[in-house]
Amino acid sequence: MKVVLIGALVALATGLFGTRVFITFLVRKSYGQFVRDDGPTTHHTKRGTPTMGGAIIIVASVLGYTLAHLVTWSAPTVSGILVLFLMVGLGLVGFADDWIKISRQRSLGLRSYQKLIGQTAVAVVFAILATKFPDSGGRRPASFSISFVRDTWVNLAFAGTAVGVLLFVLWANLMIAGTSNGVNLTDGLDGLATGACVMVFGAYTLISIWQYNQNCEYHFSNKCYQVRDPLDLAVVAACVMAACFGFLWWNATPAKIFMGDTGSLALGGALAGLAITTRTELLVVILAGLFVLETVSVILQVGSFKLRRKRIFRMAPLHHHFEMVGWNEITVVIRFWIIAGLCVALGLGLFYAEWVVGV
Repeated sequence: MKVVLIGALVALATGLFGTRVFITFLVRKSYGQFVRDDGPTTHHTKRGTPTMGGAIIIVASVLGYTLAHLVTWSAPTVSGILVLFLMVGLGLVGFADDWIKISRQRSLGLRSYQKLIGQTAVAVVFAILATKFPDSGGRRPASFSISFVRDTWVNLAFAGTAVGVLLFVLWANLMIAGTSNGVNLTDGLDGLATGACVMVFGAYTLISIWQYNQNCEYHFSNKCYQVRDPLDLAVVAACVMAACFGFLWWNATPAKIFMGDTGSLALGGALAGLAITTRTELLVVILAGLFVLETVSVILQVGSFKLRRKRIFRMAPLHHHFEMVGWNEITVVIRFWIIAGLCVALGLGLFYAEWVVGV
């Protein structure tokens, strides 16, 4: 477990001190955030706040993972590298979006189809590679079976290998698009998405460590987990959690820096990658319940307006609705953190309860 602790400490220090240095650099370059004119008027004071802070979260996570393996002289695994690849790849898509906003002095970055193409390209590469690289026991980073707390009876490879790969790629793309856009939509208030990510990635650290201790490679029972590299996935999850912790110091109200699409897309990608490689694909819907709630609020708002020409909420995503009805920003953030914590607690409870009951 030393590798997990070292990775987390390095990522925390990098996130905490690296963000301070990055803020100074961004302020000097005048790389600031643009704010929607149709949003809450209290947000207008945030115009010009440095953005693209998600780059530090990515660097801190990768640096923590790398140094943890160098210090302990342990080899990185395919699963860990693939999750980080997904995180970095989507982070680059988000960076392009943020850079266009800043360089062209506008609130619109990449077009929707451009962002979708970038996300899809990274997701397809991840999904295809995740179905390869079997270990000595035949286990691969990803499984063709859809999972909840472990693989279920729903097998996407039922029609053959080629069709199975195609179906899995589509399924992985759906998950990655859902989580990355979910975090992106939630990232609208100071510290809201960052704090929620700390909780969710903390949960995945515990899940991965538990799967390592109860792995079928060492324990032969009907309760063991068929996960390829659980300990290394715990290192990845701990590094991302710690990097978010360090970043949150500067992102809390009043935020000195925003993560931007660079951070939100990267964190969403890492979340989907961990869900796929730990065989908890449907459990992530519960663990990341706050992100799901925010996404559903946007879907309902858009659908209602197109069908009935009426809005359900004063403004979507949901956190802006509560601002519009008079809640202070810090009140919304703390109460939404509570919701995020309850979702994580429920998800962890279901994960452990399944192991206690057995299969």
